[in-house]
Amino acid sequence: DPGQYLDTIKALRVRRLKLGAAQVPAQLLVAVLRALGYSRLKELTLEDLEVTGPTPPAPLEATGPALTTLSLRNVSWATGGAWLGELQQWLKPGLRALNIAQAHSLAFPCAGLSTFEALTTLDLSDNPSLGDSGLMAALCPNKFPALQYLALRNAGMETPSGVCAALAAARVQPQSLDLSHNSLRVTAPGATRCVWPSALSSLNLSFAGLEQVPKGLPPKLSVLDLSCNKLSREPRRDELPEVNVLTLDGNPFLDPGALQHQDDPMISGVVPACARSALTMGVSGTLALLQGARGFA
Repeated sequence: DPGQYLDTIKALRVRRLKLGAAQVPAQLLVAVLRALGYSRLKELTLEDLEVTGPTPPAPLEATGPALTTLSLRNVSWATGGAWLGELQQWLKPGLRALNIAQAHSLAFPCAGLSTFEALTTLDLSDNPSLGDSGLMAALCPNKFPALQYLALRNAGMETPSGVCAALAAARVQPQSLDLSHNSLRVTAPGATRCVWPSALSSLNLSFAGLEQVPKGLPPKLSVLDLSCNKLSREPRRDELPEVNVLTLDGNPFLDPGALQHQDDPMISGVVPACARSALTMGVSGTLALLQGARGFA
């Protein structure tokens, strides 16, 4: 009787939940989302999941939880790049933060993706195969009108100008952009100059292996982080944008031993959202919840 689970879910005061380490039919995952639609859940993390089979037809109205934060790490979907649009159809509007790491596909069919009206934070860090061209495919035009913070740590970004072109094509206006922990190349001479989003005020280029300040940066910034690179001399004023706060710590011209601390493989260094959760579930807890949700399928 689904009613017995419904009463239990309504009584829970869980705001954060992690599901992981399981192979889950898409129909069962949708049943879980339907069940969680009756809960007070605000933050959901899916980690190390293999979602199999086709997704059920979209409902006339979203019946899943009203999430503010959705985080996915190493989740594979049988439906390929269509997974985000299909998942989105089951979630109530209002998602503010979307974190996707170690994704198997970020090439979203834009026609099947609805606008994320309230999304202010998009974190695509720890997707080293994404690259500039992959970012162009992931950022569907006009789908992220409220975006303020974009994180692309350890995401295979190649040049600041390539990222700029992707932002321009997507028509997004982030205020803060994190490109740290990428092996960034200097823009090739003669490359088309890109117009950065006018709202951009903070740019993080730390741990990017830079031996010189890249050309074509935004002309004016509030914050520019060039720490932990390979700058052998202090940048000249004409090499830098107009900036209020400039960070250069950890470069060889300030610390001759800095390069020795940069030999480790690049990682984002970001604590996953699930580690901040007050509630986490292991394999047994995950399977128990999935089994209980079968009544909603």
